[in-house]
Amino acid sequence: MPPLRDDPYKNQPKPPKGLKDVPRYVGEIVGGFFSRLGYIVSMVWKTGHWILILMVLTAFLTGILPVVGSILSKEILNELQKVISGRAVAEASGELRVASFFGSMVMLLLIFFFIHKILTNITSRISTAVTRIAGEKVVRHVKMQIMEKAKTLDLASFDLPEFYEMLENANREAGVRPISVMSSTFDAVSKIISLVSYVVILVMAPGLWWVAPIMIVISVPTAIVNFTYRRKTFNYMRRRSKDRRQMNYYSDLMVNKDMVKEIRMYDLADNFIDEYDKVFQRYYAGIRKLIIKENAWHIALTFISAVANLIFFGVIAMKVFSGQIMIGDYSLYTGAITSIVSTVAGLITVSAHVYEGTLFIDNLIAFMKKEITVIPSVSEPCHVNSGKPHTIEFINVSFAYPGTDRLVLKNINLKFRPGETVVLVGLNGAGKTTFIKLLTRLYDPTEGQILLDGRDIREYDVKELYSIFGIIFQDFGKYAVSVSDNIRYGDVRREGDEAAISRAAEKANADDFIAHLPRGYDTPLMRYFEPDGIELSIGQWQKLSIARAFYSKSDILILDEPTASLDPLAEQEIFTQFDELRKDKTTIFVSHRLSSATIASKIVVLEYGELIEEGTHKELMAAKGKYYELFSTQASRYIEGQE
Repeated sequence: MPPLRDDPYKNQPKPPKGLKDVPRYVGEIVGGFFSRLGYIVSMVWKTGHWILILMVLTAFLTGILPVVGSILSKEILNELQKVISGRAVAEASGELRVASFFGSMVMLLLIFFFIHKILTNITSRISTAVTRIAGEKVVRHVKMQIMEKAKTLDLASFDLPEFYEMLENANREAGVRPISVMSSTFDAVSKIISLVSYVVILVMAPGLWWVAPIMIVISVPTAIVNFTYRRKTFNYMRRRSKDRRQMNYYSDLMVNKDMVKEIRMYDLADNFIDEYDKVFQRYYAGIRKLIIKENAWHIALTFISAVANLIFFGVIAMKVFSGQIMIGDYSLYTGAITSIVSTVAGLITVSAHVYEGTLFIDNLIAFMKKEITVIPSVSEPCHVNSGKPHTIEFINVSFAYPGTDRLVLKNINLKFRPGETVVLVGLNGAGKTTFIKLLTRLYDPTEGQILLDGRDIREYDVKELYSIFGIIFQDFGKYAVSVSDNIRYGDVRREGDEAAISRAAEKANADDFIAHLPRGYDTPLMRYFEPDGIELSIGQWQKLSIARAFYSKSDILILDEPTASLDPLAEQEIFTQFDELRKDKTTIFVSHRLSSATIASKIVVLEYGELIEEGTHKELMAAKGKYYELFSTQASRYIEGQE
């Protein structure tokens, strides 16, 4: 299996080395931007067509309504100026004129202005509501995508720091980035509509056509600063993913209910708090430096923009003073300049936010594109002949975990016949659990092949292959659901069969403690969600995991240290029950208590990843090898304990 060390960001544009590379660099950035933006638009469209349609509508109205308001304000001021000027002329000539305010053009304009205010308010409310609702739906859509992808990923992925970086980044962005980018994109569209409208107003103004282009040119440096620092921030956060994961790890340790006892007893709290603070200071130093530099540039550019505004306002005021334009026109044109400045600044900020957001969406895209290798090796997968005993054969199997060269298993050759009971024996680190992971195709061998009924297990449909295994892992699952569901998870394909669940619990000797729980099989376990949740002992949890195995209708039973947390009496009772469960099934035990090995039809001894002995209990004891040494040592301890 090749090392899984793909860099999810390897396709990021490489900075230009010279002027000739600038067009290529800009083209890659722009192309990547629109590609990612298209991915987000597609995501929102799949979440709900109406969301995108309403966003487009509100974006158009949000862009055009401020311009309409400015024009209405200008017309109102100009009409008032005309009325006042006309009255002054009449009074000067001695004529008496009484004008009706309610019948004037001013009143009509005020009515339109009032309608405009209502429309503006309604549009704002609709936009806010759509964004909030869309946010909830998009979060659900993205989280579902991540979970659907995660259920298919190879177990090998979960052994790599690079994968956790990718997963952490994807999960972090799922809740905010997609809808934030979409909202900001349509905000940018609104600002562009407003900007174009105000530019047209200034271009058509007498003698002011040159103002708008200068204002836009002055804004270019601000845009460059924004986009430059968005990319720098993105690259910094990507490189510092490990720091964020470490901070999360230390902070989570302090509130982990399974760790709090040990942390308190060993007085580790201050140590973890200090570790968190060390990582934070390292992370904070870089981000603070970026923030200070970016805002220093913006302060300098703001000063330049303010001076330009002062000059333009003065020019327009002189035109009013000379009688070239009216007061309403002054209001419109100065408002247009102010709006162009604020709109361009807002557009730059929003565009930079959208650009930064699309960069972060790469995290999600990279995660969703993660390749799966544990798939059938043939175009038409074989079907597993379930419901009967199976033959299993390891042929020259070796394995190294992804990203490492150390072989955990070395050249294993072994055959299990139908109905055999096999016990894997060896010290910690011998490779027993890895052997189980290969057998169940949670990993593929680095070398060699594993045959099921004479065919390579890579040729079978993966889901069908998994369905024939009933397995209790050493680190079995503890689920924050009811007792009944914890057992039912042994075979979720079956309809809930309460009688079968009870029988499974009886066979696992779990029925006695379940009967004493407040709500029996309906008792919620763990206090994550329910206030009356029950915390079980590790031995009780292990009995539930064994009940899961009894509940599943599997062809091959695999027990990885199934009784490690049980006392010897309870262990013996469980093994007695297993005698019934494993009838006509191939059964594989992994156990440190070698008393269980005496019932096996075959014992396999592993040491440092190599198969060193194979045979029955009687044969291996007679051989006086490694198994004899382990069994005799353990037996002597029991005898000494009894004495």
